[in-house]
Amino acid sequence: MRWSGLVAIVIWIQPAAAQEPPPAPPPGPAVLENTGKPMSVEFACTVEDIQATGLTCSEQDPCPVYLELTGVESVGGRIFVTGNFHSAAVTLFSELLGSMDGGRTWRQLHERIRSASLDRIQFADSQTGWAAGEVFSPLPQDPFLLLTSDGGETWRERPVFGEDAEDHMGAVQQFWFTDKSTGKLIIDRGQGSGNDEYELYESPNGGESWTIRQSSARPLRLPAEAGAEAAGWRLRADRASKSFQVEHRQGGEWRASASFLVDAGVCRP
Repeated sequence: MRWSGLVAIVIWIQPAAAQEPPPAPPPGPAVLENTGKPMSVEFACTVEDIQATGLTCSEQDPCPVYLELTGVESVGGRIFVTGNFHSAAVTLFSELLGSMDGGRTWRQLHERIRSASLDRIQFADSQTGWAAGEVFSPLPQDPFLLLTSDGGETWRERPVFGEDAEDHMGAVQQFWFTDKSTGKLIIDRGQGSGNDEYELYESPNGGESWTIRQSSARPLRLPAEAGAEAAGWRLRADRASKSFQVEHRQGGEWRASASFLVDAGVCRP
């Protein structure tokens, strides 16, 4: 017997499940446009911040918050300023701001560190730099440096005292790197610490680790050039505009490259 005809073969292809789009990346730090007027650096105070710092703020009596700038450095057309946010009573957070275009736009370069302040800042070359700071809780302790090796685009935190240190009290009084690897710093331990008040540390690896070399009851100092302001740059508090002026010396005159409002908002529950 012979069979003839067509045999239909049906293949069912299950449609692929719809793929959800990848989550959007978190927003980057807000960019501040320099229009010639003092810029306002955004600061939002949370209930956790109030509790952690012991502030006594209320809805009816909020705590004013101020921005304080303490250090400035410029290299290769980039400008960096360090400082902190504080109330009348306590230090709230550190702040590191930078401009990669000569002062036209600014942004936060490192996440804020609670109860900390950043003070001095130095670059050894166009790529390698450091910013020193400490935590105030309530006395200066846990001194640290922020390190960058990509011209200030990214920064990472390294402590001065090792993990085995029993006493973490103290603040960075002065630091200086002669090149991208070799640096010295002086820690002020404060009176009543039970140790010599001043300690000299050295680093052979760009601030990755530090070794104590000397302690003294009398003040220690690094060479005269150490800790000097960046050549041709300074910070100036301007009372009339209630701002910090970032100024650059051109010829015999100081000219503002940027300015930041001191008033940064309030803390309230």
